[in-house]
Amino acid sequence: MPPAMSRRTWAVGVALVAALELAGLSSCKPREGPHNIENTIAKEVKQKITIGGREWKNPVPDTEDSQNEGGEHFQHHCMICHGLDGHATGVPFAAKMDPPVPDLGSRDVQGYTDGQLKWVIQNGIAPSGMPGWNGILDDSKMWNIVNYIRHLPEPGSLGVPAVYQEAEAQHAHAGKSGKKPQKRAHHKHRHKHPQ
Repeated sequence: MPPAMSRRTWAVGVALVAALELAGLSSCKPREGPHNIENTIAKEVKQKITIGGREWKNPVPDTEDSQNEGGEHFQHHCMICHGLDGHATGVPFAAKMDPPVPDLGSRDVQGYTDGQLKWVIQNGIAPSGMPGWNGILDDSKMWNIVNYIRHLPEPGSLGVPAVYQEAEAQHAHAGKSGKKPQKRAHHKHRHKHPQ
């Protein structure tokens, strides 16, 4: 049970999810993904029950300096999954994750309070793959990232992260030559790989 939740809230959420599952099982029709009603209920449960921090107020003024600082931290810590622009542009696995990596500019994400966004950055969302940054980023850095998320650039405007550009180029080159990519020589460094 997440720390920000009471037993009663947790029980209501679990009962709601169980009811959704039973409703899905009773339809006896194959389908891809959840129905709209399930999506709607799941989003409501997530926004109103699962994600804490709803009442937290952002103590960092939403200034251009704060947004720029938040953007710098975002580029360092978040872009590997959320892309340079927060819309997952160029992230090859974003749509393949379960659940998919969200577009941080979407109505759903922007519908969170500042406190909820900070709570997600701080605690993560298990088992989505979103890590918690508590103990790695201090509160002011997390609040600056929240301010950046509120003012994301247009989708695609910052391009594809360099790490994925290199991979695209290697795959394109390998496909044209008809050769399999060569294995790189074992790299040398100080830490040891597990056996």
